[in-house]
Amino acid sequence: MGKPLSWFGIIRLGLVQTALGAIIVLTTSTMNRVMVVELALPAMLPGALVTWHYALQTLRPRWGYGSDVGGSRTPWIIGGMAVLGLGGIGASLATAWMSTNVTAGVLLAVIAFTLIGVGVGAAGTSLLVLLAKRVAEPRRAPAATIVWIMMIAGFAVTAGVAGSLLDPFSPERLVAVTSGLAVAAFLLAVVAVWGVEGKAPPAPATAPEAKPPFRVALAEVWAEPEARRFTVFLFMSMLAYSAQDLILEPFAGAVFGMTPGESTKLSGIQHSGVLAGLIAVALAGSALCRGRLGSMRHWVVGGCLVSAAALASLVAAGVVGPGWPLRASVFVLGAANGAFAGAAIASMMGLAGRGHAAREGVRMGLWGASQALAFGLGGFVGTVAVDIVRYVVGDPVVAYTGVFATEALLFVVSAGLATQIHGLDQPVARDRVRTGEESFAAGTGRG
Repeated sequence: MGKPLSWFGIIRLGLVQTALGAIIVLTTSTMNRVMVVELALPAMLPGALVTWHYALQTLRPRWGYGSDVGGSRTPWIIGGMAVLGLGGIGASLATAWMSTNVTAGVLLAVIAFTLIGVGVGAAGTSLLVLLAKRVAEPRRAPAATIVWIMMIAGFAVTAGVAGSLLDPFSPERLVAVTSGLAVAAFLLAVVAVWGVEGKAPPAPATAPEAKPPFRVALAEVWAEPEARRFTVFLFMSMLAYSAQDLILEPFAGAVFGMTPGESTKLSGIQHSGVLAGLIAVALAGSALCRGRLGSMRHWVVGGCLVSAAALASLVAAGVVGPGWPLRASVFVLGAANGAFAGAAIASMMGLAGRGHAAREGVRMGLWGASQALAFGLGGFVGTVAVDIVRYVVGDPVVAYTGVFATEALLFVVSAGLATQIHGLDQPVARDRVRTGEESFAAGTGRG
């Protein structure tokens, strides 16, 4: 498999995440807006399509199993990116078709978003497994931050480039811009990942026994206490993380009277906080700090508890009103979210190789499915809960603060779950940086 990844190798794999994010942002953001604004279609249509793409992520364990059996992750990454690119192009064609034939366009959109869900799951799962197996332990926290930031960069750069190319808007221009960006993203991913993994090791003599049917492999992973606890933790924490995504800006408008421009800036403050939290985890996990800032457990638990406190402050903001320092609360929420998420991703890399051998893909797929399911449910449940409470009570403040309070409780529960995951006790950085075979053993969870 080769020696542990250098920083350049980690950045190369981060470029794959950038390419993946570039296609995703076009389909979940740009086309969402086109359907609702330019085509005047119900908002529930793109919402249902995005939810469907998340629902397909429950198949991630199966795709991870496929890469485990094959022993090589690169074909799954490239193949997944190809399917994702086709799905993105298909989604643009479907959106354009809706302007003349809504029924046919919607049917094509369902097929396209199916391809998007499959492509994201196949490429994303194998990419994370490759990182987990090839990144030495002292570099996991910084690597997690690099990959996450590069995905966000893919969102930002693509949004800016596509935004300038789409004006003046027309359905034909949407298809042309999406097709060009999808092809560019695919080529970037291929160049970035090519040769990084190296040749797959020869199959061991016990290969038939090491490659049981998928259901057996999944049952073996689920039977592992650490893997099972981490799956539940990810679901609970990511449910809390995502539930405020679609209601924070409406809350700022309804309770604080912010304009759309002001609430958009508030969202920017939150994302700045997320970036700050990610960078803090990366620094804590660097050789410079040498483990003096605690274990992954401290960062995960602390991030969850501070997230709960920040959400409690939003509840207080709803009660106090415009006099509350809302921007400060939102920044702290973002920073705490970033810290716990970065530490969770780094922990995922370390835990992927623990337990039954040759199950890294199934393990990572199980965790990816848990996250995706939580994200899909979180945004939907958060908005539905606000609508129901507003309808019953008639007070938007009670509706929004009720959801924030529930999220805070979920984060507290998540912190409690994290204390039960013994694999999080490893320091974020060792007192010395290991090299050669010792580092590779750490990167794969063996040795």
